[in-house]
Amino acid sequence: MNSNKDRLEEAKSLLESNDSDKARVILLEVLKEEPNNQTVLMMLGGAYFYEKKFAEAEMVFERLVLAEPKLGQVSIALFNSLMAQGRHEEAVDEIRRFISAADPIVERETLEKYAEISKAIVEEAGGQAE
Repeated sequence: MNSNKDRLEEAKSLLESNDSDKARVILLEVLKEEPNNQTVLMMLGGAYFYEKKFAEAEMVFERLVLAEPKLGQVSIALFNSLMAQGRHEEAVDEIRRFISAADPIVERETLEKYAEISKAIVEEAGGQAE
């Protein structure tokens, strides 16, 4: 039997070759054995997002946010899943949540990205109001 490390490598190769169905099966099998494996969860959420299964991606990324509320990569993934579903207010709420939780030194890059996104949202809303 392959180790979970080997199975993750196989899943990664499958994802890179656009065989996300087989990759997802492997990732779900690994999750049965390691339900809190954040690497597996991130890969699974990414696979769902790539397949435009945004609600499934959101569920995975929400789970990761609960485990790592200060991690920018996870927040951005959840934000993108919400935006892709047209749930803009909830996406903005995720920005607010992250800003209040994040370490400004560790997550400087994510905070700067969110500042750019926030500015664009405000500008777009101002343009629609005219």
